[in-house]
Amino acid sequence: MRNSSDEVLIAAALSAREKAYAPYSHYSVGAAVRTRSGRVYTGCNIENASYGATVCAERVALWKAISEGEREFDTLVVVTSNGGSPCGLCRQVIAEFAPDMRIIIADTRGNARETTIRALLPERFRPEDVVGDPS
Repeated sequence: MRNSSDEVLIAAALSAREKAYAPYSHYSVGAAVRTRSGRVYTGCNIENASYGATVCAERVALWKAISEGEREFDTLVVVTSNGGSPCGLCRQVIAEFAPDMRIIIADTRGNARETTIRALLPERFRPEDVVGDPS
């Protein structure tokens, strides 16, 4: 259920989207993540001619927060022109750092839907799945 603080987060993601560097795909993405402490971190997609070096908005926002010592997350908003969902790589990063976080996916016309990483990536690779070979 969206509330006024979600609207502020959506506005922050829309603003971050305006800073996107997307000369190849022309698909600008903005993200905003709110931590449990109440701080908001934003990110935009940053493309590179070497496509593998491109970084998505969701990861930029999360990594900014993590680099500042945040480890508990409340809500992530992703805004694209058409309400596109986070890519698989972003889903895995979200699952690692914020498996219980709310995710709001919005478009630039004000439409939004709420989901979770468990819905987007039900068979995620979890930190506890990283085990050494017992033999």
